[in-house]
Amino acid sequence: MRRVVITGLGTINSVGNSVEESFEAVVNGECGIDKITLFDVSDFPVKIAGEVKDFDPTTVMDKKEVKKADRFIQLGIKAAKEAMIDSGFTNEDNNKVDDSISERFGIISASGIGGLGTIQKNSVVCENRGPKRISPFFIPSSLVNMLGGFISIEHGLKGPSLSHVTACAASTHALADAAKTIMLNGADRILVVGAESAICGAGVGGFAAMKALSTRNDDPKKASRPFDTNRDGFVMGEGAGALVVEDLESAKARGAKIYCEIIGFGESGDANHITAPVMDGPLRAMKAAFAMAKNITGVEPKIDYVNTHGTSTPVGDVNETKAIKELFGGVENCPPVTSTKGQIGHCLGAAGAIEAIFAIKALNHGIIPPTINIENQDPECDLDYVPNVSRELELETVMSNNFGFGGTNGSIIFKKFKD
Repeated sequence: MRRVVITGLGTINSVGNSVEESFEAVVNGECGIDKITLFDVSDFPVKIAGEVKDFDPTTVMDKKEVKKADRFIQLGIKAAKEAMIDSGFTNEDNNKVDDSISERFGIISASGIGGLGTIQKNSVVCENRGPKRISPFFIPSSLVNMLGGFISIEHGLKGPSLSHVTACAASTHALADAAKTIMLNGADRILVVGAESAICGAGVGGFAAMKALSTRNDDPKKASRPFDTNRDGFVMGEGAGALVVEDLESAKARGAKIYCEIIGFGESGDANHITAPVMDGPLRAMKAAFAMAKNITGVEPKIDYVNTHGTSTPVGDVNETKAIKELFGGVENCPPVTSTKGQIGHCLGAAGAIEAIFAIKALNHGIIPPTINIENQDPECDLDYVPNVSRELELETVMSNNFGFGGTNGSIIFKKFKD
């Protein structure tokens, strides 16, 4: 089976508009959560989110094309551009990959909801002004797979074009699917892009109606507090993450910079409840990733750090903590684990891609981002969460988890590349 590596990274989120800016911010414990500015929140019980700042879509798209793409697509295009340049396949002057590799270069996109803002806007138009006033760009601007559609055209990617819509596990599943496709020789390279922008009335109002969101409106920087006793729900974020996934031999042949190797991934379903998690599902996803890693490397993986799903919900944080303890055989055997959602919010379907990038950067730099806002650690959350201050630690193997509504789970393991 072919070995699979990561050779390009790109992201945009509430703490930064590039990989380096974002990772520096999360390592320093900076928080991008603030008052919502994207729409009027006067009548909403929740008024805070992790919005992307200082982003002009015309910097990555032609002005005429901007109106054809929902904001989640625009953010995805931005992250994809950075990842493709980082990988060496494109540059600032040429967005297209070489024709000789285009048919073996695929794209797998991911989003939990897709163009919710565009759906909301056109639904209001239809109701108030009639169907004839609906934008002709409504449908192509909203569909999740159009994220991959726009980007594949931008970069000339003619390989497999797939899409995942598995809630908050979507881009973790997309990464696993990319690795699987390359391992089975379905492509040589795949660009994975997860993007989300659901900070709109329907999105914030919908999650608020479920009582899923923090209402700490007067203290937004401390609203998302994974594993803290006083957490009261997650804070919505927006953004995108992009990773170039590549066959090892192809990467070596072109002298590519290799960030890490994907040595395992696992997926599972809870089959229990549409929104409430149980320990069994996440545990089985992590066990599957472990089993695959052992099969590929020949040894039981020793995980040095876990980037958790860690949403800051009362039930979810305890559930994941219990699953991790069960996986490692007790709290005394568990590695440091953190959640970066305290800094950027919960980016839903983009979370897996963005958090995988943070985990990979931690692996490469030997520094673990902190879990911020832990003031009174929940007694039921009794792991080492690297509270509030980052930690330097030599890392060889790291794991990233993401779980979603509907009981869908994903876990992926990255290892420092050694030939």
